[in-house]
Amino acid sequence: MGNKKSSWKDSIQIFGRSLLLPIAVLAPIGMVMGICSALGQSYMVEKFPIFGNDILKLVLSSLQTITSIVFNNIPLLFAMGVAQGMAKNEKGIAVFASVVGYLTLNVVMSVYLKQTGTLAEADVAAQVGQGTVLGIQTLKIEALGGIIAGLTAAKVADRFYRLELPLAFAFFGGKKSIPIITFALMIPIGLIIPVFWNMLTNFLISISFIFTTPYIGNAVYYALNRALIPFGLHHVLASIVRFTEAGGTYMINGTEYVGILNATNEVLFNLGPTSEYWSQLMPTLTSYLGGAQMLTTLFRVPAVGLAMYRTSFLKNRKIAKGVILTCCLTAFLGNITEPLEFSFLFISPQLFILYCIMSGIGAIPYQMLGISIGYIRGTIFDFGIFGLLYENTNWINLVLLGIGNFVVFYFVFKWFIEKFNLETPGREEFEIEESASILLKEKNWPAIAEVVIKGLGGKENILSVENCISRLRIDLKDPALVDQVKIKDSGCAGIFFPSANHIHVVFGPHVEFVRHAVDDALKK
Repeated sequence: MGNKKSSWKDSIQIFGRSLLLPIAVLAPIGMVMGICSALGQSYMVEKFPIFGNDILKLVLSSLQTITSIVFNNIPLLFAMGVAQGMAKNEKGIAVFASVVGYLTLNVVMSVYLKQTGTLAEADVAAQVGQGTVLGIQTLKIEALGGIIAGLTAAKVADRFYRLELPLAFAFFGGKKSIPIITFALMIPIGLIIPVFWNMLTNFLISISFIFTTPYIGNAVYYALNRALIPFGLHHVLASIVRFTEAGGTYMINGTEYVGILNATNEVLFNLGPTSEYWSQLMPTLTSYLGGAQMLTTLFRVPAVGLAMYRTSFLKNRKIAKGVILTCCLTAFLGNITEPLEFSFLFISPQLFILYCIMSGIGAIPYQMLGISIGYIRGTIFDFGIFGLLYENTNWINLVLLGIGNFVVFYFVFKWFIEKFNLETPGREEFEIEESASILLKEKNWPAIAEVVIKGLGGKENILSVENCISRLRIDLKDPALVDQVKIKDSGCAGIFFPSANHIHVVFGPHVEFVRHAVDDALKK
């Protein structure tokens, strides 16, 4: 029973990580789209006449059109990302099959609507949850359709990649069977979904008040978002709110938009700050996106980092400064908060719980202050693009709220660390080996990999190695062989066991290079 629970939890974590790939594509392209949209606004042309230049306007409008193709096909990106992340075998074929499955799903639902007489006229399709997807008028189930296609393709790939067929059909066996079986499975799935879609929609709408309650819904969301980070489930929560009815439905100029992100895309990139919907919706929408995330990345994380630095022992302060500063810059510049959060999560779970609650409470004033800074990520670059380049963002209110958060988090963490004598970076009983920091500074990936493998009990003790955006995730034969002190010599930011035979080693944004070096070392 315990193994089943562990396996289920691991699958959920892998699913959460698989969503990172399409989100990683959305973030930088959204930044380009944001710059083009901001510089193309009429008020920007009035302030800076150079943006009224015909050639520059052509470049900006063209780039905005080009980047919009990604946002018009978010479900397709999810289909491919989930297939790639969830499939254990023949990942490439699984991705191909997911596209086949997604296309099939949409056309089958369209056929169902047509045959049941429920296919709406194009001008009112949006009002009944229908729309055009890749040229097909169908039920717009948004990202869920892509996720279903991706999961189906991944499971088919793992089950049938070695399928043997009679000689007459042998050509269609093996990996060639994956897209064919996926196609066949999506037909009944496409016929079933419309039957249950209305019930599911009504259910999600009924619970959406939890997250969409004015002024406190975003606080509940962010407290839960932080709390799910150790389990890798915060990405799942974010996707539910961003792309489904749980994040609310919004009528904008007669068109219904499902989920926080879809509505934000319309207001931010198409309507702009002069629209009535900007003041009506953006403070709410962005309180679940990058605007509120900036409170963590630009203010709370630096506050926690400063508290750790100020409470570190003098003998370790030089090395601790480098570790803490790297963690803070990772959040400040890259929107990755996990390295710093993991530095105290398992030392003091109580402090982490307090951190989650404080993160939620600290977000409550966001909507009240009318802050309207979007997009997905919460980096300093996003603040510049979506906060300073757009009008009516009330960015100064974000700064004031952020300063308040900074002060509270700094003093609470400083008091808690000293009161309970927590062993945060720089407060270790032993002196930190400077060589550990040097390995990362020199980007000596092979040496880091060697230290990690030895600390994990050697090659024979390692069953599998994966990584997400900040950590190695390793399955072990015998966790008793792990030497955590040795692993720390690699310069990692944190180590923990989410389950008995599964260990996470946090390296931050460089983790992919460490993973490649570990893979290379294991092959030797």
